[in-house]
Amino acid sequence: MTQMKDRTMIELENVSKSFTLHNQGGASIPVMSGATLRVAPGECVALFGPSGTGKSTLMRMIYGNYLADDGRITVGTTDVARAAPREILALRRDVLGYVSQFLRVVPRVSTLDVVAEPLITLGTDAQAARDRARGLLTRLNIPEHLWPLSPTTFSGGEQQRVNIARGFAHDYPALLLDEPTASLDATNGAVVLSLIEEAKARGAAIVGIFHDAEARAQVCDREVDVGRFTPVAA
Repeated sequence: MTQMKDRTMIELENVSKSFTLHNQGGASIPVMSGATLRVAPGECVALFGPSGTGKSTLMRMIYGNYLADDGRITVGTTDVARAAPREILALRRDVLGYVSQFLRVVPRVSTLDVVAEPLITLGTDAQAARDRARGLLTRLNIPEHLWPLSPTTFSGGEQQRVNIARGFAHDYPALLLDEPTASLDATNGAVVLSLIEEAKARGAAIVGIFHDAEARAQVCDREVDVGRFTPVAA
């Protein structure tokens, strides 16, 4: 583990971001400036700060959903801030997983196939991929009679657990987690934390938003106050 932590898997250097309000005369709203962060393999870093400081924005820039205005964002060997769309898609397929708070899937696809899909996309044998999905759904207490159904019909808590199972199906070298234990009961929350610990043990670099202080204490190696990257008003 010491050797792994000598390297960097996720790196941000002097990243800035602002949003332009086109429906308000093109006004520019600065969100962050000078954001710098390094995350090593096997390390979990928690982002914290009041609402509106840019925690989710920072995660979405790492994932390539938002384009940084300035600075450098590197995940593995990919410069996310300058990568072509095909490179971003390859990064998300092979290297960088993202467990958001909301499940977004194609309707009518079974829960089993929703969870297995990241592995099948990588070329994993369909049977092996579904076996992995079955194991995760069982651990996360999704009843077997629901597996043939679309998760779009499930409760919010069930959808969240399906989303987590999908996010952990492939052993991504890097993971982004947006409140992975939010709204879960103690039993399922403990399962999620054990999945995070297992991912760290195999060398995954993790950036997450954890509002639960006990969850942060259990799985996070350190915390980064995103508020220190908030631009100071002129």
